[in-house]
Amino acid sequence: MATHQLTAPIHLINPLFSSKAFSPSPLHRFSLLTSRRSAAVSSSPMASSKKVLVPVADGTEPMEAVITIDVLRRSGADVTVASVEKEKICVDACWGVKIIADSFIFDASDERFDLIALPGGMPGSMALRDSEVLEAMVRKHVKDGGFISAICAAPAVALGSWGLLKGLKATCYPSFMEKLSADAVAMESRVVHDGQTITSRGPGTAIEFALALVEHLYGRDKVQDVAGAMVMRPRHGDEFSMTEVNSVKWLVGNPPQILVPIANGSEEMESLMIIDILRRAGANVTIASVEDKLEIVASRKVTLLADMQIDEAAEKQYDLIILPGGLPGAQTFSTSEVLVNMLKKHADSQKLYGAICASPALVLEPHGLLKGKKATAYPALCNKLTDQSECENRVVVDGNLITSRGPGTSMEFALAIVEKLFDRKKAVDLAKSMVFI
Repeated sequence: MATHQLTAPIHLINPLFSSKAFSPSPLHRFSLLTSRRSAAVSSSPMASSKKVLVPVADGTEPMEAVITIDVLRRSGADVTVASVEKEKICVDACWGVKIIADSFIFDASDERFDLIALPGGMPGSMALRDSEVLEAMVRKHVKDGGFISAICAAPAVALGSWGLLKGLKATCYPSFMEKLSADAVAMESRVVHDGQTITSRGPGTAIEFALALVEHLYGRDKVQDVAGAMVMRPRHGDEFSMTEVNSVKWLVGNPPQILVPIANGSEEMESLMIIDILRRAGANVTIASVEDKLEIVASRKVTLLADMQIDEAAEKQYDLIILPGGLPGAQTFSTSEVLVNMLKKHADSQKLYGAICASPALVLEPHGLLKGKKATAYPALCNKLTDQSECENRVVVDGNLITSRGPGTSMEFALAIVEKLFDRKKAVDLAKSMVFI
């Protein structure tokens, strides 16, 4: 058995965390720089639902948008996803991902929000910047004492351009730091909270960013609840690992052909991280709906558009089939005769397949696809696995099979797939480019 680890230093600069009044558990150790100007955060969750606006555009980074939406909705927030495109409710996000917004930005212009959170991505951040409706909303929100946040390119391109970061400590994607420093005190921390503003660096810090927003809205106890349910990493930015047994070289085409099925109730974070990261690596990823239409409403009500339906996908050949988790999405996978037959053919011919979260236990196990294999799954479902010997590991590779635990392990899972499909250097370089390590 081999365990591969990638390491990088973590920057943890937060006066709140050094206080004797609060000692964070491993679930809460996201890197957050907090200015003394920030108001003290209550550890008690608020009773009322908080309203959050997440604007999206063509060229928005899908991981940053979806992780923010998913995590905030897990916390109980009422999140509105609004398209800033004038005539498109379905935005063409980066990496070929299509996200269907809840409304247009002008439909939300008269609403009051507790938080406005801008995802990054290019040219998405420029589209947010150039939206007169959004700019007016954000300016009024700030004038009224509202809280704002942005990640990746958006702090520099949008908030900075609007003059809303002057004199504040802030961070953004590394290549935009020079532009940011003209408006703010540029910090290289993974998440920075100053006054009524939270900023963060990129896709690899998006979960930390979202958890910082949860802390602002609902307090630290809620962060512990949300992070624990997602199977978060003990220390962000520090390391990720892959446990491998029965190591074999994965033989694939150039580029690798990968199928990612999705269904109503699939976990959107898991789906998007797999799709986004594998496409960044250069794989050809097909998103296939296992429902009777291409439009999929995922587990936290994010609406995604698949590339094709599973019947059409079944006519093509793939090097790897990867199942996201989520309920009832995994149950739908398990009852799809077309998908199950594809998986069985892959397993019988020693082709590559894998699953995360609920899917190892609810799809692979009942159909005999884990027989003689080591695997892991979502903690609450590990008792359904015949062999539970590797359940505590975050990512497990056994020959032509790869499995993982949940939303908080999704990026490690996707990077492990990149390592097996390509090589370790590509996985490390990709992790660094996303500011994951």
